[in-house]
Amino acid sequence: MTGQMHIPAVFAALAIIAEFAGSLGLIVGLLGRVAAFGIGVEMAVAAFLGGHVANGFFMNWSGHQAGEGFEYHILVVVIALAVMIKGSGALSLDRLLSSRSR
Repeated sequence: MTGQMHIPAVFAALAIIAEFAGSLGLIVGLLGRVAAFGIGVEMAVAAFLGGHVANGFFMNWSGHQAGEGFEYHILVVVIALAVMIKGSGALSLDRLLSSRSR
């Protein structure tokens, strides 16, 4: 991936860590706001620096475009913003740990 996209290996490793650890954090609700921030930033960078903007807005459902658009990336960024604002929710580990500390 780093050779084709001309991305330094350090940034590729950071993207892998953000997607893996961030998704686990969002699934269990642990550090949900931090995880959402990491995934949101990573998707915004992927949309604009990963070449998706050049392919247009829509995803490549029909296979006629040169690549995927940035529709999915915008969706993920907006969902990440919602989690950053509202938090992980009532069934999250964040809520469980914060209620035990009181």
